[in-house]
Amino acid sequence: MIRSMTGYGAATVTAEEGAITVEARSVNSRGLKVVVKAPPGAERWETELRALVESRARRGRLDLYVRLETASRAEGRALDEARVREVLDACVRLRDDFGVPGEPDLASLLRVGLFSREAADEAEFRPDSEVLKRVAGEALDLLVEMREREGARLEADLRERVVGIRRAIGEAEELAPQRLERERDRLQGAVAELAGKGLDEERLLREIALIADRWDVGEEIVRTRSHLEAFEEFLAAPIEEPVGRRLGFLVQELQREVNTLGAKANDPRISRLVVEAKNEIERLREQVENVE
Repeated sequence: MIRSMTGYGAATVTAEEGAITVEARSVNSRGLKVVVKAPPGAERWETELRALVESRARRGRLDLYVRLETASRAEGRALDEARVREVLDACVRLRDDFGVPGEPDLASLLRVGLFSREAADEAEFRPDSEVLKRVAGEALDLLVEMREREGARLEADLRERVVGIRRAIGEAEELAPQRLERERDRLQGAVAELAGKGLDEERLLREIALIADRWDVGEEIVRTRSHLEAFEEFLAAPIEEPVGRRLGFLVQELQREVNTLGAKANDPRISRLVVEAKNEIERLREQVENVE
């Protein structure tokens, strides 16, 4: 089973002092890159949060957002009377000195911001480290669950592509001997027409043997099947084992073997099968880029 590198999870805990919210997001990356974004003064938690991430992910860029909200932040706000007088005086000046029509209304004044946050600042929320780690762990667990669900969908699609490649290769293997037979008959007819009754069968057989050697696709087909078997084995590996890079390497090897097969095809039907296999390999490559 495999995991995707794309996921999201969020968790919140509310206490008397305030609320902690942690969001975890992950996207594709060549390795593991952890970015912790926390409020000013909360940098002391970064090492512990990074360790939590590394215990649950091996690849991907993972952003961890920590938000703290003090319980008194909303209820502790007080009307800033000096600010109110300042704004009202400015409104009077605009009307009397600059001729701006209209009177200040409550809705407009509230949009300006007339409340002090001093009470909230005095009661700054500093959560316990263990509580924060618990919330972060819950968010990361949800992210991992999403990565596993997406990984299951990826695996189903990858296996379908493997079936398509295997079918195309099998059909190409069946067609390969027929092109040699056609080439042998063509050469025999051409040589007989040119040489009349003096046809050198032994030399003709040697020429056909050389062509057969150049056109032989047996090794490419064997190696392609071997890579497909290894690909499926990695798909079935334990979920804790990251296999994305190995799958990517196998996709490169599959591409190389199928390209060689296409170069040796010398048959329009085999060439069409090679194109089909290449299309499936390209889909493998696109999907594997998101595998952890």
